[in-house]
Amino acid sequence: MRSSKQRTLSSTIVIKLGTSSIVHEETHQPLLSILSSVVETVIDLRSQGHKVVLVSSGAIGVGLRTMNIPQRPKSLFKKQALSAIGQGRLIALWDNLFGQFDQRIAQILLTRGDISDRTRYLNAVNTIRELLSMGVVPIVNENDTISVSEIKFGDNDTLSAITSSMIHADYLFLLTDVDGLYTANPRKDPTARKIDIVTSVTDIRAQVSTSTLGSSLGTGGMETKLIAAEIATAAGVTTIITSSKLPSMIIDIIDYYTALRLMSLPSSGTASPIPKLQNIDLGQVNIALDLRRPPHTVFKSSTVPTRDLKAWTSHTLYPAGGVIIDIGAHTVLSRRESGGRLLPAGVIGVRGSFASGQAVRILVRCLPEAVLGETDDTSATLSLGRAPALGPEAESAFASFSRSSSSSSIADDLTSDTRTVIDDDFSATDEVEESDSWEVKEVGRGLANYNSVQISRVKGLNSSRIPQLLGYADTEYVVENITIRS
Repeated sequence: MRSSKQRTLSSTIVIKLGTSSIVHEETHQPLLSILSSVVETVIDLRSQGHKVVLVSSGAIGVGLRTMNIPQRPKSLFKKQALSAIGQGRLIALWDNLFGQFDQRIAQILLTRGDISDRTRYLNAVNTIRELLSMGVVPIVNENDTISVSEIKFGDNDTLSAITSSMIHADYLFLLTDVDGLYTANPRKDPTARKIDIVTSVTDIRAQVSTSTLGSSLGTGGMETKLIAAEIATAAGVTTIITSSKLPSMIIDIIDYYTALRLMSLPSSGTASPIPKLQNIDLGQVNIALDLRRPPHTVFKSSTVPTRDLKAWTSHTLYPAGGVIIDIGAHTVLSRRESGGRLLPAGVIGVRGSFASGQAVRILVRCLPEAVLGETDDTSATLSLGRAPALGPEAESAFASFSRSSSSSSIADDLTSDTRTVIDDDFSATDEVEESDSWEVKEVGRGLANYNSVQISRVKGLNSSRIPQLLGYADTEYVVENITIRS
């Protein structure tokens, strides 16, 4: 029985349903029992005051059934044509089922290209939010009819994660044919163990095997769900994998976490804010309160979520090129207080061609694994694409070097890769030579304030030189809104 208190904790919920949960893998017939149960679950959630967005795959699968084609084609044009045929029937099916409860729905078809422009991105966000405020259930799908590799999300798991990030959802439910994340495929390996709580997607990858899960109709498996969880949790969205065979379990899971939040309130009589789920030790609280836990895997969201511009830059944009930075700039950008802004002094090279305002990869130059045996500890750290931790003494030395006009003795002791480090007062004039003994690795993404040619001209220089070399200066930063991967 749900308490009145639980009903007051309204949430924004994104539910992703894959193709294998919508149409039969062999006959391509719609799985009406599952679809009807999803609709009933959404109606129940809405009656409790929650806002719900559906991310629905299945257009190509429905198109296969309509055209009586036995299997998913390999040709891009055929898949796009089948998507065009199936999408209308799919949304009509959802409309019919929701119509039995007088629930209005809206269709939203997206590609990554649709939200690569900041204005169009905000338009999409505002449209979804307005629909939710009107009591409408938005049904989102990738626009496969016009998608090509450059603008595809890759899988609707990724689309659902980006959607949940766009609207700052509280929960993302990834419904699949198993009831959680397992160490191996539970259908084939009897020793497979379900993982209940994931606090780090990066750490959990070493414990699980994801290569064997998926269906012949869908494009993803458990690996794409880990990618989705990584995107969503970074944006502050609690992500849950559970079975699509019993969609009503979503209500039980939300009730479970609502109970955890309410029971985690201090026992004193003072009015206290209800704690956020990401701030609760889920394992310990569950043991202490002895609550019945519905079967699922939960990915805890970040306590310091990446929002808005940085989330948009990191996950919705297709990068047009890259900016290569030195290890000192990487160290600074890795700190939250950096503001995600890159000065030209930290740039040592440019990859590809891009225009001002386009997304770019942030690349750091490092030694490849093959030469680890010939390097010291700092180079070994660089070879893994991570910035070494600089102590106060080291940072002081770098800053002193940057400000000194007679620093040749220090410079001789530094590698060429660390000459342009932290302080913008230092102007590097040495060209960074490309060679087979170096490689670059992507460590983040950002938005270019200048085009590739302009950044190449001012790389390594003091930002005060920008007007002189370019003839104008909109900003002293060459790249902004940078998100560095941890």
